[in-house]
Amino acid sequence: MNGIIGITMGDPAGIGPEIIMKALATPLLSGRKCIVIGSAEILHLVQDKGLSPALDIHTIEQVEDAVFAPDVVNVIDIPLTDPAAFRFGEVQAQAGDLAYRCIKKATELAMNDEISAVATAPLNKEALHLAGHHYPGHTELLAHLTGTKDFAMVLYTDTLKVIHVSTHISLLNFLKNLSQERVATVIGIADSFMKKAGFEHPRIAVAGVNPHAGENGLFGEEENTILNPVIQAMQEKGLDVSGPCPPDTVFLQTKQGQYDIVVAMYHDQGHIPLKLMGFYDGVNITAGLPFFRTSADHGTAFDIAWTGKANPESMITSVELAVKLSNI
Repeated sequence: MNGIIGITMGDPAGIGPEIIMKALATPLLSGRKCIVIGSAEILHLVQDKGLSPALDIHTIEQVEDAVFAPDVVNVIDIPLTDPAAFRFGEVQAQAGDLAYRCIKKATELAMNDEISAVATAPLNKEALHLAGHHYPGHTELLAHLTGTKDFAMVLYTDTLKVIHVSTHISLLNFLKNLSQERVATVIGIADSFMKKAGFEHPRIAVAGVNPHAGENGLFGEEENTILNPVIQAMQEKGLDVSGPCPPDTVFLQTKQGQYDIVVAMYHDQGHIPLKLMGFYDGVNITAGLPFFRTSADHGTAFDIAWTGKANPESMITSVELAVKLSNI
């Protein structure tokens, strides 16, 4: 691997351009082997408005043209379709389309081994859909572009890591579609991902579906009919899997070091504890792809976009983790 990280702009109307520029100006990332995939015009506008420190924006056509030096930002230009109509902090189709094209270009570069990992700034799902790209989010879009069948969302901090059985579906549909096959797949992805991340023998905790992990069927049968058989089967394969664990304690136990990663059953079960414990240093990772993809674990924040108030900490952590993972 060449260790080059591709950073996608995300929705240009949101905080993505600002946090990218602020992140690349920090001593941690200045001069690192990073290439922004996004609108060069938007990056210049960030500087013109005084939203970031002054950097040398170096537009390139190919990865091999990049100049990695302090205070230089290499950018493969993905232009807006109608710059005159662009609006700050608003949902708009051309912004969603630009976010899509950035991801598509980054995926092509990663699949061709021109970059080692991808770090994504946030996109807006409504804008993405307005542009005709009907994906629930980055995770599903990247899976489609890479032809990946088995994938899962991981939220990652130094002290808490969570992988999800389901994400952007309703609780009702989650219960209807919960299966032994999907849970087994996610446990397997968790084990493989953690090993790639440097954990030789990952300790995996599986959260229950129901309060107190069902209390032996008192509060629900999913633990008995779905989770227990899968956990036993994965243990027989040699994986270090525990559970079903009561969801109200397993995240704290993991943060304290009892486990390395939690398999959360649905979106909010995993997102709420992680964002409470590490909102700014949490990183979103798509596990199961042919390459590492990390992302700032927050949204486009239209309410503060283009005001200078955006905090780049999660973007910095996202790029740092992409560098770390691509060099393991």
